[in-house]
Amino acid sequence: MSEQTNPIHEERPWGSFTVLTEGEGFKSKIIKVKPSGQLSLQSHKHRAEHWVVAQGTATVTLGEEKFDLEAGQSIDIPKGAIHRIENFSDAPVDIIEVQYGAYLGEDDIVRYEDIYGR
Repeated sequence: MSEQTNPIHEERPWGSFTVLTEGEGFKSKIIKVKPSGQLSLQSHKHRAEHWVVAQGTATVTLGEEKFDLEAGQSIDIPKGAIHRIENFSDAPVDIIEVQYGAYLGEDDIVRYEDIYGR
């Protein structure tokens, strides 16, 4: 199994993410969402995700439902499900994300809404 050993960090308009490790069929990241930041409303064709809130309170959209998740709470995002993370607080939100599936590239995103015009 090939494993990512050097973290990859990328800045985004809503915050940033750091890839912690990557192997055959999985990738783990820390996602940091700035206050008032939100990821695009999106889905993935080739992967599912599991999110654990490590710090702060995240508002998660999954399909037609919204959930406020606090530190220690988690949610599964099935492959193909429409989803989003938002931070309505004044403090950063940190989420540990584990992706799993046949393809884990950043280009496996179908965007439905995006306040940053991507």
